[in-house]
Amino acid sequence: DERQAEARGIKAVIFGKSGIGKTYLLLTLDEGSTLFIDLEAGDLAVQHWRGASIRPRTWEECRDLALFLAGPNPALRDDQPYSAAQYARVLQAYGDPARMDGFATIFVDSITVAGRLCFQWCRGQPEAHSEKTGKPDIRGAYGLHGREMIAWLTHLQHARGRNVIFVGILDEKLDDFNRRVFVPQIDGSKTGLELPGIVDQVMTLAEIKPDVAPGQPAVASFRGLVCQTLNPWGYPAKDRSGRLDMLEPPHLGQLFQKIRSPSPPIDAHGASSIALPAPTPNT
Repeated sequence: DERQAEARGIKAVIFGKSGIGKTYLLLTLDEGSTLFIDLEAGDLAVQHWRGASIRPRTWEECRDLALFLAGPNPALRDDQPYSAAQYARVLQAYGDPARMDGFATIFVDSITVAGRLCFQWCRGQPEAHSEKTGKPDIRGAYGLHGREMIAWLTHLQHARGRNVIFVGILDEKLDDFNRRVFVPQIDGSKTGLELPGIVDQVMTLAEIKPDVAPGQPAVASFRGLVCQTLNPWGYPAKDRSGRLDMLEPPHLGQLFQKIRSPSPPIDAHGASSIALPAPTPNT
Protein backbone atom coordinates (compact mmCIF):
# COMPACT_ATOMS: atom_id res chain seq x y z
CA ASP A 1 0.00 0.00 0.00
CA GLU A 2 2.86 2.39 0.78
CA ARG A 3 4.49 1.63 -2.56
CA GLN A 4 1.22 2.23 -4.41
CA ALA A 5 0.75 5.55 -2.60
CA GLU A 6 4.18 6.87 -3.59
CA ALA A 7 4.33 9.70 -6.12
CA ARG A 8 6.07 8.39 -9.24
CA GLY A 9 7.62 10.46 -11.95
CA ILE A 10 7.77 9.46 -15.60
CA LYS A 11 11.29 9.09 -16.96
CA ALA A 12 11.42 9.34 -20.75
CA VAL A 13 13.74 10.04 -23.65
CA ILE A 14 12.52 11.56 -26.90
CA PHE A 15 14.61 11.10 -30.03
CA GLY A 16 14.17 12.76 -33.38
CA LYS A 17 16.10 14.23 -36.28
CA SER A 18 17.25 17.85 -36.15
CA GLY A 19 14.46 20.33 -36.82
CA ILE A 20 11.57 17.91 -36.29
CA GLY A 21 10.29 19.90 -33.29
CA LYS A 22 11.62 18.11 -30.21
CA THR A 23 12.30 21.29 -28.23
CA TYR A 24 8.86 22.62 -29.19
CA LEU A 25 7.32 19.83 -27.09
CA LEU A 26 8.29 21.92 -24.07
CA LEU A 27 5.35 24.19 -24.87
CA THR A 28 2.94 21.30 -24.29
CA LEU A 29 3.94 21.16 -20.59
CA ASP A 30 2.67 23.24 -17.68
CA GLU A 31 4.84 26.37 -17.39
CA GLY A 32 4.42 26.72 -13.65
CA SER A 33 5.69 23.24 -12.76
CA THR A 34 8.34 22.60 -15.46
CA LEU A 35 12.06 23.39 -15.28
CA PHE A 36 13.73 23.78 -18.67
CA ILE A 37 17.41 22.73 -18.61
CA ASP A 38 18.64 24.41 -21.78
CA LEU A 39 21.98 22.83 -22.67
CA GLU A 40 21.75 23.70 -26.35
CA ALA A 41 20.93 27.39 -25.85
CA GLY A 42 18.33 26.61 -28.47
CA ASP A 43 15.41 28.41 -26.91
CA LEU A 44 14.62 30.35 -30.10
CA ALA A 45 12.16 27.57 -30.94
CA VAL A 46 10.43 28.16 -27.59
CA GLN A 47 10.97 31.92 -27.23
CA HIS A 48 7.44 32.24 -25.86
CA TRP A 49 8.26 29.92 -22.94
CA ARG A 50 7.53 31.80 -19.71
CA GLY A 51 8.51 29.05 -17.30
CA ALA A 52 11.75 28.65 -15.37
CA SER A 53 14.93 27.72 -17.21
CA ILE A 54 18.60 27.18 -16.42
CA ARG A 55 21.63 26.91 -18.72
CA PRO A 56 24.51 24.75 -17.43
CA ARG A 57 27.72 25.43 -19.33
CA THR A 58 30.06 22.76 -17.92
CA TRP A 59 29.86 19.09 -17.01
CA GLU A 60 30.51 19.94 -13.35
CA GLU A 61 27.41 22.16 -13.37
CA CYS A 62 25.37 19.33 -14.93
CA ARG A 63 26.42 16.93 -12.18
CA ASP A 64 25.75 19.43 -9.40
CA LEU A 65 22.31 20.23 -10.82
CA ALA A 66 21.39 16.54 -10.95
CA LEU A 67 22.53 16.17 -7.34
CA PHE A 68 20.55 19.25 -6.26
CA LEU A 69 17.36 17.98 -7.95
CA ALA A 70 17.55 14.29 -7.00
CA GLY A 71 19.35 14.40 -3.65
CA PRO A 72 22.34 12.33 -2.54
CA ASN A 73 23.04 8.61 -2.89
CA PRO A 74 23.87 7.39 0.65
CA ALA A 75 25.70 4.34 -0.71
CA LEU A 76 28.52 6.40 -2.23
CA ARG A 77 31.84 7.46 -0.73
CA ASP A 78 32.40 11.10 0.19
CA ASP A 79 34.72 11.66 -2.77
CA GLN A 80 32.18 10.44 -5.35
CA PRO A 81 30.10 13.03 -7.27
CA TYR A 82 26.63 12.10 -5.97
CA SER A 83 27.51 11.37 -2.32
CA ALA A 84 26.08 13.00 0.80
CA ALA A 85 29.29 15.01 1.26
CA GLN A 86 29.05 16.43 -2.26
CA TYR A 87 25.36 17.16 -1.67
CA ALA A 88 26.28 19.31 1.33
CA ARG A 89 28.72 21.23 -0.86
CA VAL A 90 26.06 21.76 -3.52
CA LEU A 91 23.57 23.03 -0.94
CA GLN A 92 26.03 25.72 0.11
CA ALA A 93 26.27 26.91 -3.49
CA TYR A 94 22.61 26.50 -4.57
CA GLY A 95 20.73 27.15 -1.32
CA ASP A 96 17.60 25.48 0.04
CA PRO A 97 16.45 22.56 -2.17
CA ALA A 98 12.86 23.11 -1.00
CA ARG A 99 12.54 25.96 -3.52
CA MET A 100 12.65 23.32 -6.26
CA ASP A 101 9.68 21.40 -4.86
CA GLY A 102 7.27 23.14 -7.22
CA PHE A 103 8.92 21.60 -10.29
CA ALA A 104 7.15 18.38 -11.19
CA THR A 105 8.84 18.00 -14.58
CA ILE A 106 12.47 18.44 -15.68
CA PHE A 107 12.93 18.92 -19.43
CA VAL A 108 16.56 18.32 -20.49
CA ASP A 109 17.45 19.58 -23.97
CA SER A 110 19.55 17.87 -24.99
CA ILE A 111 21.32 14.69 -23.97
CA THR A 112 23.40 15.05 -27.13
CA VAL A 113 24.97 18.27 -25.85
CA ALA A 114 25.30 16.82 -22.34
CA GLY A 115 27.37 14.02 -23.87
CA ARG A 116 29.64 16.56 -25.58
CA LEU A 117 30.19 18.50 -22.35
CA CYS A 118 30.92 15.24 -20.55
CA PHE A 119 33.43 14.06 -23.16
CA GLN A 120 35.22 17.42 -23.13
CA TRP A 121 35.59 17.12 -19.35
CA CYS A 122 36.71 13.47 -19.57
CA ARG A 123 39.53 14.31 -21.99
CA GLY A 124 41.12 16.49 -19.33
CA GLN A 125 41.10 13.85 -16.60
CA PRO A 126 44.15 11.70 -15.65
CA GLU A 127 42.33 8.55 -16.78
CA ALA A 128 42.31 9.90 -20.33
CA HIS A 129 46.13 9.96 -20.46
CA SER A 130 48.64 7.13 -20.63
CA GLU A 131 50.40 6.45 -17.31
CA LYS A 132 53.63 5.59 -19.13
CA THR A 133 53.88 8.35 -21.72
CA GLY A 134 51.42 10.97 -20.48
CA LYS A 135 49.92 11.23 -23.96
CA PRO A 136 46.15 11.34 -24.50
CA ASP A 137 44.44 7.94 -24.38
CA ILE A 138 41.18 8.16 -26.33
CA ARG A 139 40.05 4.74 -25.12
CA GLY A 140 40.43 5.83 -21.52
CA ALA A 141 38.46 9.01 -22.25
CA TYR A 142 35.59 7.07 -23.82
CA GLY A 143 35.54 4.59 -20.94
CA LEU A 144 35.29 7.40 -18.39
CA HIS A 145 32.70 9.16 -20.54
CA GLY A 146 30.44 6.10 -20.57
CA ARG A 147 30.58 5.72 -16.78
CA GLU A 148 30.00 9.43 -16.17
CA MET A 149 26.98 9.64 -18.48
CA ILE A 150 25.34 6.51 -17.10
CA ALA A 151 25.87 7.71 -13.52
CA TRP A 152 24.33 11.11 -14.38
CA LEU A 153 21.31 9.61 -16.13
CA THR A 154 20.76 7.04 -13.40
CA HIS A 155 20.91 9.68 -10.69
CA LEU A 156 18.29 11.82 -12.43
CA GLN A 157 16.23 8.68 -12.95
CA HIS A 158 16.06 8.30 -9.17
CA ALA A 159 14.41 11.71 -8.75
CA ARG A 160 11.22 10.13 -7.43
CA GLY A 161 8.06 12.13 -7.81
CA ARG A 162 9.45 14.13 -10.73
CA ASN A 163 9.05 13.61 -14.45
CA VAL A 164 12.38 13.77 -16.26
CA ILE A 165 12.33 14.16 -20.04
CA PHE A 166 15.57 13.83 -22.01
CA VAL A 167 15.70 15.02 -25.61
CA GLY A 168 18.25 13.69 -28.10
CA ILE A 169 19.10 13.83 -31.79
CA LEU A 170 18.54 10.67 -33.84
CA ASP A 171 20.87 9.80 -36.72
CA GLU A 172 19.93 7.58 -39.66
CA LYS A 173 22.70 5.26 -40.86
CA LEU A 174 23.26 2.11 -42.90
CA ASP A 175 24.63 -1.01 -41.21
CA ASP A 176 27.05 -3.57 -42.69
CA PHE A 177 24.18 -5.19 -44.60
CA ASN A 178 23.05 -1.86 -46.10
CA ARG A 179 19.99 -1.78 -43.87
CA ARG A 180 18.64 1.48 -42.47
CA VAL A 181 19.16 1.82 -38.71
CA PHE A 182 18.57 4.66 -36.26
CA VAL A 183 21.25 5.56 -33.74
CA PRO A 184 21.13 8.20 -30.96
CA GLN A 185 23.64 10.99 -31.55
CA ILE A 186 25.69 10.66 -28.34
CA ASP A 187 29.47 10.51 -28.05
CA GLY A 188 30.57 6.93 -27.41
CA SER A 189 28.41 3.83 -27.71
CA LYS A 190 27.81 2.90 -24.07
CA THR A 191 25.30 5.65 -23.30
CA GLY A 192 23.18 5.02 -26.39
CA LEU A 193 23.06 1.28 -25.68
CA GLU A 194 22.17 1.53 -21.98
CA LEU A 195 19.87 4.56 -22.02
CA PRO A 196 16.72 2.64 -23.11
CA GLY A 197 17.11 0.39 -20.06
CA ILE A 198 17.35 3.36 -17.68
CA VAL A 199 14.21 5.28 -18.62
CA ASP A 200 10.60 4.10 -18.59
CA GLN A 201 9.56 5.48 -21.95
CA VAL A 202 11.48 5.75 -25.22
CA MET A 203 9.77 7.73 -27.96
CA THR A 204 10.72 8.98 -31.40
CA LEU A 205 9.21 12.15 -32.80
CA ALA A 206 8.99 11.49 -36.53
CA GLU A 207 7.25 12.53 -39.71
CA ILE A 208 4.73 9.83 -40.57
CA LYS A 209 3.67 9.36 -44.18
CA PRO A 210 0.48 7.29 -44.36
CA ASP A 211 0.32 4.50 -46.91
CA VAL A 212 -2.20 5.18 -49.64
CA ALA A 213 -3.75 2.53 -51.86
CA PRO A 214 -3.21 2.88 -55.62
CA GLY A 215 -5.70 5.25 -57.16
CA GLN A 216 -6.51 6.97 -53.87
CA PRO A 217 -5.71 10.66 -53.23
CA ALA A 218 -2.53 11.46 -51.38
CA VAL A 219 -2.71 12.03 -47.62
CA ALA A 220 -0.60 14.71 -45.98
CA SER A 221 2.16 13.56 -43.66
CA PHE A 222 2.03 14.45 -39.97
CA ARG A 223 4.26 14.47 -36.90
CA GLY A 224 3.72 11.81 -34.28
CA LEU A 225 5.39 10.15 -31.30
CA VAL A 226 6.28 6.52 -32.03
CA CYS A 227 5.87 4.79 -28.66
CA GLN A 228 6.00 1.01 -29.16
CA THR A 229 9.03 -1.18 -29.80
CA LEU A 230 7.37 -3.13 -32.61
CA ASN A 231 6.74 -0.42 -35.17
CA PRO A 232 6.96 -0.64 -38.97
CA TRP A 233 9.53 2.17 -39.26
CA GLY A 234 12.21 0.70 -37.01
CA TYR A 235 12.35 3.75 -34.76
CA PRO A 236 13.66 3.36 -31.19
CA ALA A 237 10.69 3.13 -28.84
CA LYS A 238 9.57 1.48 -25.60
CA ASP A 239 6.43 1.77 -23.49
CA ARG A 240 6.91 0.40 -19.98
CA SER A 241 3.51 1.73 -18.89
CA GLY A 242 1.62 -0.44 -21.39
CA ARG A 243 -0.92 2.34 -21.94
CA LEU A 244 0.30 4.05 -25.10
CA ASP A 245 -0.64 3.33 -28.69
CA MET A 246 1.97 2.90 -31.38
CA LEU A 247 1.43 6.52 -32.47
CA GLU A 248 0.54 9.30 -30.06
CA PRO A 249 -0.02 13.04 -30.70
CA PRO A 250 3.06 15.21 -29.98
CA HIS A 251 1.65 16.60 -26.73
CA LEU A 252 3.49 15.65 -23.53
CA GLY A 253 0.78 16.91 -21.18
CA GLN A 254 -1.81 14.59 -22.74
CA LEU A 255 0.75 11.77 -22.90
CA PHE A 256 1.44 11.99 -19.15
CA GLN A 257 -2.28 11.84 -18.41
CA LYS A 258 -2.67 8.74 -20.52
CA ILE A 259 0.29 7.00 -18.86
CA ARG A 260 -1.20 7.71 -15.42
CA SER A 261 -4.67 6.52 -16.43
CA PRO A 262 -6.02 3.35 -14.76
CA SER A 263 -4.29 0.22 -15.97
CA PRO A 264 -6.18 -2.51 -17.84
CA PRO A 265 -7.91 -4.95 -15.47
CA ILE A 266 -6.08 -8.14 -14.52
CA ASP A 267 -7.93 -11.45 -14.33
CA ALA A 268 -7.58 -14.08 -11.61
CA HIS A 269 -4.62 -15.70 -13.38
CA GLY A 270 -2.65 -12.44 -13.48
CA ALA A 271 -3.18 -11.85 -17.18
CA SER A 272 -4.38 -8.60 -18.70
CA SER A 273 -7.91 -8.62 -20.08
CA ILE A 274 -6.78 -6.88 -23.29
CA ALA A 275 -8.11 -8.84 -26.25
CA LEU A 276 -5.44 -10.34 -28.49
CA PRO A 277 -5.85 -10.31 -32.28
CA ALA A 278 -7.05 -13.47 -33.94
CA PRO A 279 -4.25 -15.67 -35.31
CA THR A 280 -3.58 -15.35 -39.00
CA PRO A 281 -4.23 -18.63 -40.85
CA ASN A 282 -1.29 -20.21 -42.64
CA THR A 283 -1.28 -19.76 -46.39
